[in-house]
Amino acid sequence: MNLAVKLMREFKDRDTRIKLKGYRHKAELIRKRNLEAWDDQRLQAESLRLKKEAESGTPLDELLVDAYALVCEAAKRTLGLQPYDVQIMAAIALHEGFLIEQHTGEGKTLSAVMPAYLNALTGEGVHVLTFNDYLAHRDAKWMGPIYRFLGLTVKSVQAGMGLSEKREAYAADITYVTAKEAGFDYLRDTIALDEADTVHRPFHYVIVDEADSLLLDEARVPLVIAGEPGSSNKSYGIRFAEVAGQLKQDEHYDFDEFKRNVYLNEAGSAKAESLLGCGNLYESHNSHLLSSLNCALHAESLLKKDVDYIVRDGKIELIDEYTGRVAENRHLPDGLQAALAAKEGLQSLAGGKILGTITLQHFLSLYPKICGMTATALASAMEFESIYALQVVQIPPNRPNIRIDHPHRIYTHKEAKLKALVQEISSVHRTGRPILIGTSSVGESDMLAEALAAADIPCHVLNAKNDAKEAEIIAKAGEIGAVTVSTNMAGRGVDIRLGGGNPTQAEVVAKLGGLYVIGTHMHESVRIDNQLRGRSGRQGDPGASVFFVSLEDELILQFGIDKAIPPMYRDLRQEEALGESVLYSKITHIQRVIMGQNFHIRQELNCYSDMVEEQRRILYEERLRILKGETKVGPSEQRVRLYYIDKFWAEHLAYVSYIRESIHLSKLANRNPIDEFHTQIIQAYEQIPAKVNRAYSNMLAKLGGSNDPAKWEEFGLKSPTSTWTYIINDQYMEYLQNPGSWNPGTIIAYWIRKVLRPVFGWSEF
Repeated sequence: MNLAVKLMREFKDRDTRIKLKGYRHKAELIRKRNLEAWDDQRLQAESLRLKKEAESGTPLDELLVDAYALVCEAAKRTLGLQPYDVQIMAAIALHEGFLIEQHTGEGKTLSAVMPAYLNALTGEGVHVLTFNDYLAHRDAKWMGPIYRFLGLTVKSVQAGMGLSEKREAYAADITYVTAKEAGFDYLRDTIALDEADTVHRPFHYVIVDEADSLLLDEARVPLVIAGEPGSSNKSYGIRFAEVAGQLKQDEHYDFDEFKRNVYLNEAGSAKAESLLGCGNLYESHNSHLLSSLNCALHAESLLKKDVDYIVRDGKIELIDEYTGRVAENRHLPDGLQAALAAKEGLQSLAGGKILGTITLQHFLSLYPKICGMTATALASAMEFESIYALQVVQIPPNRPNIRIDHPHRIYTHKEAKLKALVQEISSVHRTGRPILIGTSSVGESDMLAEALAAADIPCHVLNAKNDAKEAEIIAKAGEIGAVTVSTNMAGRGVDIRLGGGNPTQAEVVAKLGGLYVIGTHMHESVRIDNQLRGRSGRQGDPGASVFFVSLEDELILQFGIDKAIPPMYRDLRQEEALGESVLYSKITHIQRVIMGQNFHIRQELNCYSDMVEEQRRILYEERLRILKGETKVGPSEQRVRLYYIDKFWAEHLAYVSYIRESIHLSKLANRNPIDEFHTQIIQAYEQIPAKVNRAYSNMLAKLGGSNDPAKWEEFGLKSPTSTWTYIINDQYMEYLQNPGSWNPGTIIAYWIRKVLRPVFGWSEF
C-alpha cells in the first residue's frame, strides 16, 4: 500500500512538473509581448479587438497570451505592479480550471485579474468570490483601475445593498462578492414573482478565493431564506435545559469516541423519563421530546461559551471554528439554537417558514467553469478532486521560503505550557521581534492576554469580540515590538508585512529574524495550522514558527495521544518540554485521521442534501421558464402558478426538515436512514405537481381571468411581506442524528423498555 501511495505521489509530482514547465513557457511568451512602447490608446484598442474576437466565438485559449500581456502592462501603468512569472503561471492555471496553491503574500489578488479579464471578454460576466465583505470591497477597488483601463466594468456587492444596486453590480463584467451573499441573492431570485426583481444573470465563470475555506470548511453550510421569524416558547426550552442540567456524565450519558455527540444510557433514559413524566422516551409519539432533550444535552455538554459561541447584547453569536470570528447570521438548527438560548437564559427566535435553501457546494456547482486559489490546498487535494473534480496545482514561490519551522514543544499540563508561552514571548519581545500568537478560542486568547499583561507585555487581541478591527490589527502585526494574539487566521486575507510596510523598520525586523509565529494548540485540520505558519516568511522574508502543545489540550485528550508516552512522563507534572518525538508523529497521524473523518461526514451530509437539491433544480427549471415568459401563459396564470410552486416547495422543505429530525430512529428497525429518507422525500415530491395543478385551477376559477394586480393582492398571491436570510451549522444536525450515536447499549436499552416493561410490569414513570 505504501508503495502504491508513493508511486501515485511520484506520478502526480511528475504531472505537476510538466504542467509548470508548460506554464513557464507561456509566461515567457507573455513577457516577450513587450507592450511598453504602446501608448494607452493602442492598448485600449487592442483590448477592444480581443473583446470582439471573444464575442465572435474565438476560443479564449487562443487569446490568452495577448490578453495576459495586456493585463501585465495595464497593472504596471495603473497600479505600479509588475506581475511575477509565478503570478502569471498561477493565472494560466486558474484559466484552465485548476485550484492553485499559492503561498501567503505571493499576490493571489493580482494573479486572479488575468483570468478574470480573459473570461470576461465574452460579455457573460465573471464572479470573484471572497471570504468577507471587506475583501470584496477592497479587491474590487484595488484592482478596478486595471479592468477599467482595459474597457471593462467592475463592481463589488455588499450586504445591505438595494435591489437596483445589486442588479448593476452583477451586470458588471467582473463582480467581487462574498460566496454567501451571492448565494443569498440567488435564493432571493428563486422566490421572485417578477423577473424585474431578480439580480443574477446566468452564471459563467467563477474564481473562488480562500478556496479551502469556502469549498471545504464552509461548503456544507446551508444558506436559508425564510419568512419573518417569530418568538419560540422560552419556558419549553428552559424545561429541557433544566432536565439536561440534572443529568451527569458517565452516570446518565456518554460521548462517542470523537466526543462529537452525546447520548443517553439506560440510567439516563430512565432519569429523563422520570423528570419529564412522559413514559417511554423512545416511543414514536415522544420523538419530539427525545429530539428536544438531545438538543438540550448537546448544548449543555458539548457547546462551550467563548469557544463555540459568545453572548453579546443579549444574543447568542456563534463562532466560526475555522476563523475564530463571529459567524454573522449563523444559526444552529432551530431545536439546538433554542436549547442553547435556554441554557444561557435568553429568548430564542424561531427560524420562520423556510422558503428556499441551498448549500454553498450546490450553489458553486451552478457555475459552468470554476477555479480557485488558496495558500493551503494540497493537504486536501483528494477531497477537492472527489467533490468538485478540481485538481490542485502547487505554484512555486517567487522567492524561496526560508522560514524556520521548529519542532513542537510538548508539555505535560496546561499550566506548564502557559508559563513557557509567557516566558518565550517575554524573551523574544525584549529583542523587539514581532510576534503573532494563534490561539484556539476567544477564552484562550483572553486568558493569554491577561497573562501577558501581568508580565508587562502589551499586546493586541484579535478575536470574535472585536473582529471589526481585524485588518488594522493584522496590518500592524509585523511592526517592531508588536505582539498580536489572534484566534485562527483562516480567511483573514490581509498580509503581514515586516515593519508594517515601512522599509527601514522592515530591515530591522528582518535582522531580528522576521515575524515569529507561535501556535498555542494543534488544530484538527493540518491546513489551519499551515495557514497560521504561512503568515510568516512571505516573499522570501525570514521568519519562524513553533507550536506549544500540552497533554491536556482537547485534541490530545480526545484521541488519547497522551497515552502514547511512558507513564513516568505522563504522571509527572514537569515544567520542561518533553523530548518525546513519538508524540509529534502521533499528533500528525491523528490530524490525518480527523481530516478523513470530516470528509466522511461531508459525504454523509451529501447523501441527504443531494436528493433535495436535485428536486429543487427540476422544479426551479420549470419556475424559471414561467418567470421568463418561455411558457406561454397570461399574467394571471403566471402569477398563480409561480405562487403555488413556491408555496408547495416551502411545504416540502418543512416536511424534509421534519423527516431529517427523526430519520435516525429507522436505525432501530434495522433500516438504512439514508435510504429511508430518500424514499419518503421522493414520495412527497411526486405529489407536488398534482397539488400545484389543483390549487392553480381553483384559484384561476376564483379570479375569473382577471389580470388586475389588486385582485391578486386580495387573494394573497404576493411575495412574503418580509424575509430574512441566515446560515445553518449543518454539521451539528449530523452529530445529533448520526446513526452511530445509537450504539449497541442505547439500542438494547430501547428494546428492554419496549418489550420487557409490559412483561414485568415495570413503571412507566
